[in-house]
Amino acid sequence: MNAPNLFQDFVAQKCHHLPLSVTYVRETNIACAGRFTIQREGHTLSNLLEMQLHRDPDVMFSGYKVPSPLELKVELRIQTTLQSTRIQAYNQAINDLDNELEHLKLQFEVQGSALFFSSRFYF
Repeated sequence: MNAPNLFQDFVAQKCHHLPLSVTYVRETNIACAGRFTIQREGHTLSNLLEMQLHRDPDVMFSGYKVPSPLELKVELRIQTTLQSTRIQAYNQAINDLDNELEHLKLQFEVQGSALFFSSRFYF
Protein backbone atom coordinates (compact mmCIF):
# COMPACT_ATOMS: atom_id res chain seq x y z
CA MET A 1 0.00 0.00 0.00
CA ASN A 2 1.10 3.57 -0.56
CA ALA A 3 -0.78 4.92 2.47
CA PRO A 4 1.30 6.79 5.07
CA ASN A 5 1.81 5.45 8.57
CA LEU A 6 -1.05 7.09 10.49
CA PHE A 7 0.51 6.43 13.88
CA GLN A 8 3.32 8.94 13.23
CA ASP A 9 0.87 11.50 11.89
CA PHE A 10 -1.44 11.67 14.89
CA VAL A 11 0.85 10.89 17.81
CA ALA A 12 3.19 13.78 18.52
CA GLN A 13 6.41 12.14 19.62
CA LYS A 14 9.57 13.89 20.73
CA CYS A 15 11.93 11.82 18.63
CA HIS A 16 15.08 13.12 17.02
CA HIS A 17 14.53 11.08 13.86
CA LEU A 18 11.25 12.87 13.03
CA PRO A 19 11.52 16.08 10.99
CA LEU A 20 11.14 19.49 12.59
CA SER A 21 7.55 20.58 12.86
CA VAL A 22 8.05 24.05 11.29
CA THR A 23 10.64 25.08 8.69
CA TYR A 24 11.10 28.42 6.95
CA VAL A 25 12.37 29.13 3.44
CA ARG A 26 12.82 32.64 2.05
CA GLU A 27 11.19 33.23 -1.33
CA THR A 28 13.72 34.42 -3.91
CA ASN A 29 11.34 35.56 -6.63
CA ILE A 30 9.12 37.82 -4.45
CA ALA A 31 10.44 40.56 -2.18
CA CYS A 32 9.70 40.24 1.55
CA ALA A 33 8.06 36.82 1.14
CA GLY A 34 8.66 33.44 2.70
CA ARG A 35 7.20 29.97 3.03
CA PHE A 36 6.65 28.10 6.29
CA THR A 37 6.20 24.34 6.08
CA ILE A 38 4.27 22.98 9.05
CA GLN A 39 4.46 19.23 9.56
CA ARG A 40 1.62 17.14 11.05
CA GLU A 41 -0.99 19.90 10.68
CA GLY A 42 -3.98 20.42 8.44
CA HIS A 43 -6.63 22.93 7.45
CA THR A 44 -7.74 23.76 11.00
CA LEU A 45 -4.56 25.42 12.24
CA SER A 46 -3.67 26.76 8.80
CA ASN A 47 -6.96 28.58 8.38
CA LEU A 48 -6.67 30.10 11.86
CA LEU A 49 -3.13 31.30 11.12
CA GLU A 50 -4.09 32.71 7.74
CA MET A 51 -7.03 34.66 9.15
CA GLN A 52 -4.89 35.96 12.01
CA LEU A 53 -2.21 37.08 9.55
CA HIS A 54 -4.85 38.94 7.51
CA ARG A 55 -5.53 41.09 10.58
CA ASP A 56 -1.89 42.28 10.69
CA PRO A 57 -1.47 45.60 8.80
CA ASP A 58 2.15 44.74 7.96
CA VAL A 59 1.14 41.54 6.12
CA MET A 60 0.43 42.11 2.44
CA PHE A 61 -0.42 38.49 1.59
CA SER A 62 -0.92 35.24 3.43
CA GLY A 63 -2.18 31.96 2.09
CA TYR A 64 -1.77 28.25 2.64
CA LYS A 65 -2.05 25.03 0.73
CA VAL A 66 -2.02 21.35 1.54
CA PRO A 67 0.22 19.80 -1.15
CA SER A 68 -1.22 16.30 -0.88
CA PRO A 69 -4.05 14.77 1.13
CA LEU A 70 -1.81 11.77 1.83
CA GLU A 71 0.64 13.91 3.80
CA LEU A 72 -0.12 15.92 6.91
CA LYS A 73 1.86 18.94 5.80
CA VAL A 74 0.87 22.54 5.12
CA GLU A 75 2.71 25.29 3.27
CA LEU A 76 1.96 28.79 4.56
CA ARG A 77 3.17 31.72 2.45
CA ILE A 78 3.55 35.20 3.94
CA GLN A 79 4.49 38.48 2.28
CA THR A 80 5.09 41.50 4.50
CA THR A 81 5.91 45.17 4.16
CA LEU A 82 9.39 46.47 4.86
CA GLN A 83 8.39 47.36 8.45
CA SER A 84 8.10 43.71 9.51
CA THR A 85 9.68 40.36 8.75
CA ARG A 86 7.87 37.14 7.92
CA ILE A 87 9.12 35.45 11.08
CA GLN A 88 7.91 38.36 13.23
CA ALA A 89 4.48 38.23 11.59
CA TYR A 90 4.27 34.44 12.05
CA ASN A 91 5.29 34.64 15.72
CA GLN A 92 2.87 37.51 16.36
CA ALA A 93 0.02 35.55 14.77
CA ILE A 94 0.84 32.51 16.94
CA ASN A 95 0.94 34.66 20.09
CA ASP A 96 -2.32 36.45 19.20
CA LEU A 97 -4.06 33.14 18.56
CA ASP A 98 -2.78 31.79 21.86
CA ASN A 99 -4.15 34.84 23.68
CA GLU A 100 -7.52 34.60 21.93
CA LEU A 101 -7.88 30.90 22.69
CA GLU A 102 -6.90 31.45 26.32
CA HIS A 103 -9.54 34.18 26.57
CA LEU A 104 -12.13 31.90 24.94
CA LYS A 105 -11.26 29.09 27.35
CA LEU A 106 -11.60 31.42 30.33
CA GLN A 107 -14.97 32.72 29.14
CA PHE A 108 -16.17 29.18 28.53
CA GLU A 109 -15.14 28.12 32.04
CA VAL A 110 -16.78 31.18 33.63
CA GLN A 111 -20.04 30.72 31.72
CA GLY A 112 -20.02 26.97 32.31
CA SER A 113 -19.56 27.34 36.05
CA ALA A 114 -22.24 30.05 36.20
CA LEU A 115 -24.64 27.78 34.33
CA PHE A 116 -23.79 24.86 36.61
CA PHE A 117 -24.35 26.83 39.82
CA SER A 118 -27.55 28.47 38.60
CA SER A 119 -29.13 25.22 37.41
CA ARG A 120 -28.07 22.83 40.15
CA PHE A 121 -30.99 23.83 42.35
CA TYR A 122 -33.49 22.68 39.74
CA PHE A 123 -32.48 18.99 39.89
